[in-house]
Amino acid sequence: MPKLHCCFDLLLTIFRLLLDSLRLIGASLQPRCRLAAENLFLRKQLALYLERQVKPHRAKAATRLALVWLSRLFVWREVLTVVKPETFIRWHRQGFRLFWRWKSKPRGRPRVPAELRKLIAEMAADNPSWGEERIAAELLLKVGIRISPRTVRRYLPPDSGPRRGTSSQRWMTFVRNHAQGILCCDFFVTATASFRLLYVFVVMEVGTRRIAHFNVTAHPSAEWTLQQLREVVTGEESYRFLIHDRDSIYSSEFDSALKAMGLSVLKTPSGWLAIEENDKADRCRN
Repeated sequence: MPKLHCCFDLLLTIFRLLLDSLRLIGASLQPRCRLAAENLFLRKQLALYLERQVKPHRAKAATRLALVWLSRLFVWREVLTVVKPETFIRWHRQGFRLFWRWKSKPRGRPRVPAELRKLIAEMAADNPSWGEERIAAELLLKVGIRISPRTVRRYLPPDSGPRRGTSSQRWMTFVRNHAQGILCCDFFVTATASFRLLYVFVVMEVGTRRIAHFNVTAHPSAEWTLQQLREVVTGEESYRFLIHDRDSIYSSEFDSALKAMGLSVLKTPSGWLAIEENDKADRCRN
C-alpha cells in the first residue's frame, strides 16, 4: 500500500505540472495589457489575505516545483509573499537534489549475480592452469551461462596472479613502465543552479597525476574534444599513449586524428563501463 500511495502521488504531481504548463502556454498567448491587469487584480486579492493574516495551506510538491520553475523567468524576490525567501531557496535545493538523484541512476551493464562470482572464484582456485577464456568456455559448455572472458577477469581472486596461457604484458606492468608517456581523458557531468547540464572534459598525466588540461562545454562533440587534445599535445612533450573509454564521441575518425598526432590509442575494456558509470553516479550523489 505505501508503494501504491507513492506512485499515486507521483502521477498526481506530474498531472498538476502538466496542467500548470498548459496554463502558462495559454497565458503567454494573451495580450500583454491583459496579463498586466490580471496580475495586478490577483495581487490586490492576495493583499487582502495578507492583511487578515490568513495562513495558507502547506504547499504540495507540484506547487513547489512549479514555483521554482517559474522563478527562473523573473525576479521572484519582489513578489514572494506566501513563504520566506529561505523557505523558497530550500524548495529550490530540494528540486536540485531530486534532479541529481534522477540523473545519477546507475547505468551500464548490471552486476554479475553473487552466485556466479563465487563460482568463478572457485573454478579459478581449483584449476590454476585455466585462464579467463577457458573459464568462460567452461561456464558456457557445462552450465549454459554466456559470459565474456573480460568479465571473468574482473571477478578472479586478487591473489590468483597471472593466469597461464596469457603471455601478454599485464596492464599494471605496462602502466608502470610507460606512465610518464601516458595521458588519459574523460568527461563528467555537472549541473548548474538552474539545472543546466555542462560537460567537463579533463586530461590527466598518468605518471604525475597532474591535470594537463580541462574545459567545459554544453554541447560536446568529436571536433571540440579533438581541439582540446591538440592544445595538450603540442609535440614538445613525450606523450606516446592516450587512454579513453568507448564513448561514441571517440569515433574511428577521432582515433585516426590522434594517431596522426603521434599518439597510440588505448581503449578501456567494455567490461569496465558498468564500473565507471557506477563510480560516476556515486561521486554525483556524494
